[in-house]
Amino acid sequence: MPLHDDHRLFEFIILEGAQAGLSWDTILRKRESYREAFDNFDPAKVARYDARRVERLLKNANIVRNRLKIASAIQNARALLKVTDEFAGFDAYIWRFVDGAPRRNAWKAHKEVPAVTPQAETMSKDLRKRGFNFVGPTICYAFMQAVGMVNDHLVDCFRYQEIA
Repeated sequence: MPLHDDHRLFEFIILEGAQAGLSWDTILRKRESYREAFDNFDPAKVARYDARRVERLLKNANIVRNRLKIASAIQNARALLKVTDEFAGFDAYIWRFVDGAPRRNAWKAHKEVPAVTPQAETMSKDLRKRGFNFVGPTICYAFMQAVGMVNDHLVDCFRYQEIA
């Protein structure tokens, strides 16, 4: 479903980065723990995390304890705050990559669904330019799918028409 809440969009950016190299199921099972560990994905709070907080997160067995992914979450919070100031919201910034409206694809089989699109590549480059990390094109496309920027449900899926 199309998502336009800055905190939830930040949550998905963090979770997509945490998922890199892991199964999505692993991250979904840890989602509540991530919410607790990362102050309900409040970017202003996460942006202020220091080395002591990082060490506490690295000891939290309920999240993915990867130093690079944790550092990325903090860096992405800082970058998001800058983008939010520049564009009057992360939502306004991120939805520019699909001209403000969800892209509706018409896939008939899972094998047709791409892992990357030109829009995801553009988003990835721009996010990295603005200081984000763990935002490669594949992660960006998964993010776009998760927040409803693209409708990649198969045409015979009940959700396809629901979202249309």
